Amino acid sequence: MIGENGPATSQCSRAGCPLDAEWNVNWRNPRIHGLDRVKIWLACNEHVDYLNEYLSSRGFPVVVSDLAHPATVVPDGAAQ
Repeated sequence: MIGENGPATSQCSRAGCPLDAEWNVNWRNPRIHGLDRVKIWLACNEHVDYLNEYLSSRGFPVVVSDLAHPATVVPDGAAQ
């Protein structure tokens, strides 16, 4: 659904998932980005743990936050 300022809802970033996002999975690649370069994947309740584990298993620091409050910094060693 498209609203006046863009999508009215945010969809989960898990491939093929049609559900609305409830979480931000904030992460970064420390080999190429500083602390303030945060990438955000959106996650529904069903896939938040999957996306967190997927990124963490690759050595990326991850911070999960609610949809309304994305992280501005993801420190080394961050994992939730």
